[in-house]
Amino acid sequence: MSRRLQVGVVIFLAAWLPYLIIGVYLATEVHWFFGDALSRVQSAQSVLFSRSPHLSAIGFVFTPLTAIVQLPLVALSPWWPEMTTQALSAVIMSSVFMAGSVVQVSGITRDRGLDPVVAGTFTVCYAANPMVVLYAANGMSEAPYLFFLAWASRRLIRWISTDDVHELVVTGIALALAYLTRYDGGAAALAAGLVVGWVTYHRRDSRKRLSRSLVDVTLVVAPSALAFIAWAATGWLITGNAFAQFTSEYGNAAIIEQSGGSGSSTTRDAILFSVTEMAILAPLLPILVVGLIGVRARRRRLQPMLPGLMIVAVLAFQVYGYSQGSTYGFLRFYMTVILLAAIVALMSVPLRSPIPMRRAGAHADLLPARPYASRWGYKIACTVAVVVMAAAIPVTAMGMTSPKYAPQEFAVGSVVDPRPQSVEKKYLDEQRVVRSFSTERALAKYLDSLELPDGAVLSDTVYGFAVVAQSERPRQFVIPSDRDFAQLLNDPVDGGVQYFLTVPAEGRGASDVINQRYPTMYENGAQIGVRVLEAPNDGADLPDWRVYRITG
Repeated sequence: MSRRLQVGVVIFLAAWLPYLIIGVYLATEVHWFFGDALSRVQSAQSVLFSRSPHLSAIGFVFTPLTAIVQLPLVALSPWWPEMTTQALSAVIMSSVFMAGSVVQVSGITRDRGLDPVVAGTFTVCYAANPMVVLYAANGMSEAPYLFFLAWASRRLIRWISTDDVHELVVTGIALALAYLTRYDGGAAALAAGLVVGWVTYHRRDSRKRLSRSLVDVTLVVAPSALAFIAWAATGWLITGNAFAQFTSEYGNAAIIEQSGGSGSSTTRDAILFSVTEMAILAPLLPILVVGLIGVRARRRRLQPMLPGLMIVAVLAFQVYGYSQGSTYGFLRFYMTVILLAAIVALMSVPLRSPIPMRRAGAHADLLPARPYASRWGYKIACTVAVVVMAAAIPVTAMGMTSPKYAPQEFAVGSVVDPRPQSVEKKYLDEQRVVRSFSTERALAKYLDSLELPDGAVLSDTVYGFAVVAQSERPRQFVIPSDRDFAQLLNDPVDGGVQYFLTVPAEGRGASDVINQRYPTMYENGAQIGVRVLEAPNDGADLPDWRVYRITG
């Protein structure tokens, strides 16, 4: 094992183990779950352990990678139920990927030859960012997304100097996987294609500019294009919707419409909100960018900064989407600015060693390592880079306590500083967020205790995913991915369905298929059911449940 690989393994373990411990604590002791994480767990569970297991049960509203990588872990749930009931499969997934992003950021410091103490300090500042820690531990898709973008950025930075085709191929693969993690990965792929095309076209050798540019752009964009086409075509063939995220009643556009809007009333308010979110996550980034562009422009060395445009494109896509009311202004959607700040900060320190490579390309631009004229100059540059990352830690920690700017994260205050006797409204709101999906967990335990046969409980997964995921007997549920779902919804008695799980027909509950088929089911049982249980919800922004026994 090479020394570089050994260092990477040590850094990975040093980051992963704390992330994993925190994640297991949040899941098994605090019982704080995020909806999207539970939803992916339920999707993976449906592929393996639903009444009709099949791969297409993974769903086509969201990109599939975060659910697919959990399949081997979810497969252990018959022997280790906590993999699904406590969403440990999601915790393991996110902690591994976020530790991988730490390795990639550390790799950029080593590629640039930073002093080990400086590189280690910088890496710790990135890894200890409160948002990075939380999303390493909570099973969400932000962790793999950051990893793939960090991987692609590191390889593209190398390629600009080395013209090594291996780096370009890996960049393309990483961006394709980023798209299969989050749809806005497509913006990063397009930006990478533009960067590669521009750099290749302006190489010193002017022969065959256009053809060389086309080849290089194809290498970096083709994997993402293939992922885009394959995923859209698969969704269209199976569901009839090529882009279910935008057209399905379960998609993001429908969720925003059902929930009453994205949050900001005007485009100006939305843009100011987005800028504030990014300032919370990377407060010193604008100053550093202006200074670095000024220095590099004088030295005509702007090209190494171009990979950062991939992340700028992702942020621009998010700002535009929120300003148009097509997405929410969640703080986590701007997390990539943390990675952008890390890359820009590292670019402010000149190379101290040759760029690693497999083989230099014909148009490599390998500048010799050029330390500052004085050692104080190098120390100042390193100090600036570290300060940019370190300053974000307290600012982000403070911003995460804001219900306005961090509606999903502000509850972390009651986890870090529990005050059981407090009656302060903000603390009670934090506790209500932490208790999200606790009612669904209790409902799952209640249904499990009845020891019902397979297919005895019919539920939509608009909200029901949390009940199904936290149940130890997933085969007792009839869910929309089952092939006979429509038949059993229309004729539950003859199909052996004994219970309906219902939510109010308002907000997102209006899209629940039970409410669409039986509009008065939640209110009075639609003359086919008798209420046997009512469960007021303890969580934030979640509906009260009613369980009806079907009598015919």
